[in-house]
Amino acid sequence: MPTARLVLDSAFALAPVPRRLFGSFVEHMGRCVYTGIFEPDHPAADEDGLRTDVLELTREIGPTVVRYPGGNFVSNYRWEDGVGPREERPTRLDLAWHSVETNQFGLHDFMTWADRVGTEPMMAVNLGTRGLQEACDLLEYTNHAGGTYWSDRRIANGAADPFDVKLWCLGNEMDGPWQVGHKTAAEYGRLANETGKAMRLIDGEIELVACGSSNSSMPTFGSWESTVLEHCYDTVDYISLHAYYEEYDDDALSFLASAVNMDRFIESVVATADAVRARGRHSKKINLSFDEWNVWYMRRFGGDGPKSSSVEWKPQPRLIEDEYTITDAVVVGTFLNSLLRHGDRVTVACQAQLVNVIGLLRSEPGGEAWKQTIAYPFEQMVRLARGQILQVVATSDLFDSDSYTDVPVVDATATYDAETGRAAVFVANRSLTESASLEVDLRGIGGTAVRAASTLHARDGQDRHTTNLERHDAVTPVRFDDHAVTEGLLTATLPALSWTVFELDARREG
Repeated sequence: MPTARLVLDSAFALAPVPRRLFGSFVEHMGRCVYTGIFEPDHPAADEDGLRTDVLELTREIGPTVVRYPGGNFVSNYRWEDGVGPREERPTRLDLAWHSVETNQFGLHDFMTWADRVGTEPMMAVNLGTRGLQEACDLLEYTNHAGGTYWSDRRIANGAADPFDVKLWCLGNEMDGPWQVGHKTAAEYGRLANETGKAMRLIDGEIELVACGSSNSSMPTFGSWESTVLEHCYDTVDYISLHAYYEEYDDDALSFLASAVNMDRFIESVVATADAVRARGRHSKKINLSFDEWNVWYMRRFGGDGPKSSSVEWKPQPRLIEDEYTITDAVVVGTFLNSLLRHGDRVTVACQAQLVNVIGLLRSEPGGEAWKQTIAYPFEQMVRLARGQILQVVATSDLFDSDSYTDVPVVDATATYDAETGRAAVFVANRSLTESASLEVDLRGIGGTAVRAASTLHARDGQDRHTTNLERHDAVTPVRFDDHAVTEGLLTATLPALSWTVFELDARREG
């Protein structure tokens, strides 16, 4: 049986838990918006056409920030098309996803939805086919009180008060040749700098995210971040990261270890940003916005690029509606652990996407909505990761896969909230076949008892490929009792291929 030991001590905290770490993403892609969050003819639609069943599930999951409207979509998007009376909004071609965009859902609709969810909007501007002026127009529309052309347009369109959006992405994946308006690092860095400077003249309180590499396999990775930040370091607050992972050739062990790649990606970008800081003698640190991450089975998707003339242009086609398994849920748990243990520098993150398109949620037109397996680790960490991120001292048996070596069988993070006297430990057992023996030393946080514990794993009659498609509650966390606390030591036997969460009573005296 693999073994692991963790030591927790409230004196060794990494950083406060950044609440924006638990974000999601709504893009005009496939059925994320249309028949996802917006479906006026649905029996559960409210007066604004929003699906209340999806709203309720989103509130339960609890994303703290939601990025909008893209994604690749934003690089060919005219934001003005989505405001004003719906009957007057134009229909356009969406070049990113070879779709027809009806613009029946736009800026005001998204702000209404975000308000009802209780989440912070994170807006992206088009730096592909458009530029500085259009970004400033959008910011004036959203954030200026009134008395100017664009702010008065917002008021006339029904929003007397500014939307007051503070978090802004300066374009999307501009390093990618697939991106409409793709640019070199120098071209993009200069445009991002000048656009950001102008936007700050309208609202000096906004926070700006510069585009980093689309993934760590890009041929320009590293040099892109360095060049972009050389141009705009003093103007921006964040550099972005995007990463998607999938299982290749039935190599489940490499897939389960893929958070090792996420760790390296984050640490490489931190090192690059800090090198630019040193060269430029800048005083501030650039933080990271990991604003696209998930499991995505790209091999099942046709990909980007020109489409044959025989491929029909149509609204909301079904795109990348992956059905997630128990294995995927455990992997997503390790991604959340990776983000949390780097929460001193990764202070914004967005799972991509919220619904239908590689979604936490699924919905059917006119039908029901449900949580996918990957929603549960996300929901648990949003709810329980509070206070300070602890620097977990961990030892674990290791394994090798075809892609990675010396991978811990048990992957864990922990948080401690001194105000409430609560702690949480998030643990993944990556072994496909073996339970794992876990010991957690809680004496450094005054740990006395487990308040609650749950685990997500394959139950009777299930295997690692089980999804929530046929039975929407087939894969959910269940109560976990195979643990004990004795004299400040928590011991447990973790099921094979599992995601386990402990809620602890812990109050360090003095």
